[in-house]
Amino acid sequence: MKIFLATGNAKKIKEIEKILHDFDVEILSIKDGIEIPEVVEDGETFEENSAKKALEIAKYLNMPSIADDSGLCVDALRGDPGVYSARYSGENATDETNNEKLIKDLYGIGNRKAKFVSVITFARPNGEIYSFRGEIEGKIIDEPRGKDGFGYDPYFYVEEYKSTLAEIPEIKNKISHRAKALEKFRQNFQDIMKKW
Repeated sequence: MKIFLATGNAKKIKEIEKILHDFDVEILSIKDGIEIPEVVEDGETFEENSAKKALEIAKYLNMPSIADDSGLCVDALRGDPGVYSARYSGENATDETNNEKLIKDLYGIGNRKAKFVSVITFARPNGEIYSFRGEIEGKIIDEPRGKDGFGYDPYFYVEEYKSTLAEIPEIKNKISHRAKALEKFRQNFQDIMKKW
């Protein structure tokens, strides 16, 4: 069976492909020359955005689709940047400008507790959707560490590993919010396929 990864983020595609490498499916993405429309992520939750993206692309391609909506939720910022994580510093946001804004917004604040959240949605063209949520807890540090992550990874410190996610890429693919959401999807995959 062919499943399309509904994201334009090349690093996210690579990460999801690694996590799903042993699935008995053919994973397709924009890397295969398949063009997809831009989906406006206007939901108020990760669940809403993930489901909307997966379903719109599944219907557009007439192919099962997997979408991810994920982001950073910081306690001291009342859960922000949340669903706005990718555009936290504005419409033309980059990883650098988002991280600069994050550290500036946390200046002088002692509570640095945060979590990454990922919601993976599998959708079929007929409208069926299945969503799975994963989280990882950590804290925000002031100076970036590690070269292998993306987004907020260099600033997200995981106490258990005494490292940021950008310092432990192989471990990240096992413990991350996305890995946990995909593992829930994996555990339910056979049941989902029976309903095909």
